[in-house]
Amino acid sequence: MDQPNDSVVSDFVLLGLSDSWETRVFLMLTFSLLYSGIILGNLFIVFLVIADCHLHSPMYFLLANLSLNDVWVSSTTIPKMISDLLKEYKVISFQSCMTQICFIHIMGGVEMVLLRAMAFDRYTAICKPLHYLNIMSPKICVSFVVLGWVTGVIHAMSQFSFVVNLPFCGPNKIDSFYCDFPRVIKLACTDNAKFEFVVAANSGFMSMGTFFLLLLSYAFILVTVRKRSAGDLSKALVTLSAHITVVVLFFTPCIFLYAWPFPTSSIDKYLFIADFAITPALNPVIYTLRNKDIRVAIQRLFIRSLSYSLHNRSSNSPPPLTPPPAVLTPPLHHTQVAF
Repeated sequence: MDQPNDSVVSDFVLLGLSDSWETRVFLMLTFSLLYSGIILGNLFIVFLVIADCHLHSPMYFLLANLSLNDVWVSSTTIPKMISDLLKEYKVISFQSCMTQICFIHIMGGVEMVLLRAMAFDRYTAICKPLHYLNIMSPKICVSFVVLGWVTGVIHAMSQFSFVVNLPFCGPNKIDSFYCDFPRVIKLACTDNAKFEFVVAANSGFMSMGTFFLLLLSYAFILVTVRKRSAGDLSKALVTLSAHITVVVLFFTPCIFLYAWPFPTSSIDKYLFIADFAITPALNPVIYTLRNKDIRVAIQRLFIRSLSYSLHNRSSNSPPPLTPPPAVLTPPLHHTQVAF
C-alpha cells in the first residue's frame, strides 16, 4: 500500500486512553486478561462445535463463525493498545493505520451479516420448525458466511478507496487508541464535509439499518410465539435474550460514532472498548451460560477427556509385580566313588 505523493504525514500519533501511569498499568493488566479470555473462550467454542457431533447444526455453525470473527475483531486493536499503554509516545505508521481501518470495517461487516443470519436462524427454528432443516441447509449457511465476507470487503473498500488518497499535510494526532475513518478524515488537509457524509451514509446507515432490522426480527418472533401459546413466550425470551444482549452491546457504539455527526469529544473511544474487548469477551460467557446444548457438550467433552486420560494411564502403567515361580530342585543323592 503506497502512500499518496501529496501526503507528508508518514505516521500518526495515538493519544491513547489515559496520561496517568497508574491508570495505564491497570488498563494494561485488565485488557491483557480480557484479550486472553477472548482468545481462549472463542476458540474453545469453535473447537467444541467442531468436536461435538451434537452441535453440527446451522445455529452452532454460525456461532462458531461469529466466535472466529470476534477473535479477528479484537486482534485488530487490542494487542496494539496493550503494547502502547506502557509507551509515552504511541506511533502508528500511515500504512499500518490504513490497514487497521480496513480490517476493522471488514470484520464489522462480517459481524453484522452473521448476526442477521443468526436472527433468521432463530426465526426459522421457532416460527417454522417443520421446515427448519430444509431452509437452513448447509449450502445456505455457507452462503451466509460468504455473503458476510463479501459485504465486509465492499463496505470497507467503498470508504477506504477515497480515504487512503486524502492529503495529510500537517496534523497527525488521533485522540484514540486505534485508527478509524472519522478520526483520520478530520486530519486531512481538505474540506472533509463530503467525506464525513459518505462515511455517515455508509457505516451509519449500515449500523442503524441492521440494528433496527434485528430488533424488528426479534419482535416479530416474539409476537408470533405469543399468538400460538403464551407459555412458549417465556421459552422464546430465554432463547433470544442472549442474541439481543449481543446485538445491543455491539451496535450501540457503532450507532453513536457513525450515525451521529462526527464527535468532537473523546467519549467514542471509550464506547468502542465494548466492541473490541467487552463484547468479544462476553460472547462465550453469554452463549455458554444461557445455552443448554453448549453446557451439555462441555460436560460430554469433560467426561470424554477424563475417560481417555484414565484409559491412557491404565494402559501405560506397568503390569503388577508377581513373585517368580518356585524352582523345584531334585533331592541330592549320595553317590559312592569307587577307587
